[in-house]
Amino acid sequence: MNMNLQLLNEVTAFVWAEADMLDHSEYREWLNLWNEKGVYIIPIDPTLKDYENNLNYAYDNNHMRTLRVERLENGEAISTAPKANTVRSVSRIRVVKDEDGEIILRCAQNLREFRKESLKHYTADVIFHLVRDPEQGFKINRKIINLVNSTDTLAGISYIL
Repeated sequence: MNMNLQLLNEVTAFVWAEADMLDHSEYREWLNLWNEKGVYIIPIDPTLKDYENNLNYAYDNNHMRTLRVERLENGEAISTAPKANTVRSVSRIRVVKDEDGEIILRCAQNLREFRKESLKHYTADVIFHLVRDPEQGFKINRKIINLVNSTDTLAGISYIL
């Protein structure tokens, strides 16, 4: 296996920065990480790959991502009050593909949420589709969050995974 360590370091720094932005409610900065046509996906069935024609917890284009951020920032949605405190740990980052201007990587994410005196844990396999951006390093074309318990009953999630 031939591994490009420079690329691995670059995408790791990007993914870690993205997780840090979300944990510190830097949602506007997070929105700037995306291509305008990028899609944020949380499928219900992690075995399906046809996200467009199946039910998902989230299938957010630019407009829907912006609305999600506005709900989180203004606190008007009951699911956002009180605000959840989160900490994400991202590990096992692996570049799966680097060709035709797109980099696909997989990683593991463990997210801890503390809200309403309750600590919850969400584990997911995450797939990023990135393209290089001359000014920012990368932009997200697609982010797919495959929760390991996605087919189980999930409580309301009041933040971006």
